[in-house]
Amino acid sequence: MRLNIVHPGSEELKYEIRDIVKFANKLEQTGLNITWENIGDPVSKGEEVPLWAREIVAEAASEGSASYKYSPTKGMTKAREFLSVARSRETGVNLSAENILFFNGLGDAINKVYTWLNPSARILGPNPAYPTHSSLEGAHGSSAMLTYKLDPLNNWYPDVNEIRYKVRSNPNIAGLLIINPDNPTGMVYPRKILKEFVKIAQEYELFLIADEIYANMAYESSDFVSLASLADGVPTVIMRGLSKEVPWPGSRCGWVEFYNTDTDENFALYAGSIENAKMTEVCSTSLPQTVLPTILSDPRYPKHLSARLARYERRGRRAVEILGSHPSLHVVMPRGAFYLSVTFSEEFILKPLNIPAANPEAQKLLNAELAAIHEADFDKRFCYQLLGATGICVVPLSTGFNSYVPGFRMTLLETNDNKFAETLRTIAAIIPG
Repeated sequence: MRLNIVHPGSEELKYEIRDIVKFANKLEQTGLNITWENIGDPVSKGEEVPLWAREIVAEAASEGSASYKYSPTKGMTKAREFLSVARSRETGVNLSAENILFFNGLGDAINKVYTWLNPSARILGPNPAYPTHSSLEGAHGSSAMLTYKLDPLNNWYPDVNEIRYKVRSNPNIAGLLIINPDNPTGMVYPRKILKEFVKIAQEYELFLIADEIYANMAYESSDFVSLASLADGVPTVIMRGLSKEVPWPGSRCGWVEFYNTDTDENFALYAGSIENAKMTEVCSTSLPQTVLPTILSDPRYPKHLSARLARYERRGRRAVEILGSHPSLHVVMPRGAFYLSVTFSEEFILKPLNIPAANPEAQKLLNAELAAIHEADFDKRFCYQLLGATGICVVPLSTGFNSYVPGFRMTLLETNDNKFAETLRTIAAIIPG
């Protein structure tokens, strides 16, 4: 073509969580049974959406036209008013319904938040990080996302001094991102560390982004606190949604809350640009917005969440017990969501890695995949060999979550506890001691 039409940041768009599925599907054709531990879809893993919630959805879909017509661009008034009251009560900070904007899932919201930043503005985010954030921020900036490290040897907490140093050293950093509870690690940020983020933002005139999609899935002992309650005048974007907690991932229903737009004119203009960008799409899906107030206010909902969280916490403890006892693995007990990140010892990383596939045909496929994977991507090579040998599909931390530390992420979603324990034992058994 006479003009290069490829966006300069397109190489940053990566999503290993689904990329590895292509290889898994090929292996399945060789007769290998696949254990899907790559993606956080509770419904695909066999969790039941409670009958009462499905009845609410069915009734809304069968009545009138409310769930079939366009909603206002910002979202349905009843849904935004409900969230305004509920979130103001939760955080102790007034949230106007006018400062809530609905999207077709948080992927849509994340895209808009980074796309409509000034091209020179960068967001400093966690490492490892959920790939939608790291990819889209990197694509926006046409280079890899700027990151601060989460330390697996310190409960996956960040070093606040490192964050402050990077902000001070790079004047293009305009905002700080946290994912809380964190994906992929399951870490929950302590109140003390969140306050440090606020202090840094105040000192360097930054704004804050908190992806809190798993906020209602923080374990009871985690002492989760929404960043909105601590923002103290700092312009803040909070991201939330229905997909993980109902669970209803197919609803593609998320929303963004803007706080302290009155404290900074530039931030108010930025928030307005995101709304205008959404306006070009007309609106977000109507049905989930229609039923959101009814589902979230149902007295059965808290019990439903508590039962699920108890199961995830129990499985997290089981994973720490089985994998954490292996000398080559390091596991931190998650405190929220339904993920587990496992890292490798330095001794294991230095050893030759050669795990044979389950059958000759699978070995041919594995050899072809490994030929395309760089030798330095140790954890990716491990995950593909694990998949070829056992059918267990997990995601490498390095290429899957932009991680500086090698390892893998798996879920806590397996509904059969015996199968879940067997999966853990199989992983542990295949790794040399």
